[in-house]
Amino acid sequence: MSTLTIRLPDEKHERLKALARANAVSVNRLMDELATVALANYDARVRFQARAARGGASRGLELLELLDRAEREPPAATEAG
Repeated sequence: MSTLTIRLPDEKHERLKALARANAVSVNRLMDELATVALANYDARVRFQARAARGGASRGLELLELLDRAEREPPAATEAG
């Protein structure tokens, strides 16, 4: 496990803490979930670009639909960690 230090404006930090509380998770867990979503979106985009380069447009469009659905659905609330 790694430790990551980030600098955020105080207001943004407070809003992230409120979001974590609203989802009954720690800020650490929230950031882990947000990173997971960002990486899944990136992976989907890379797969789409690879398929598009090979001419698999229909499969690429399916992947875009999955990505769009994932962006509309909030991360599942998990136990506070």
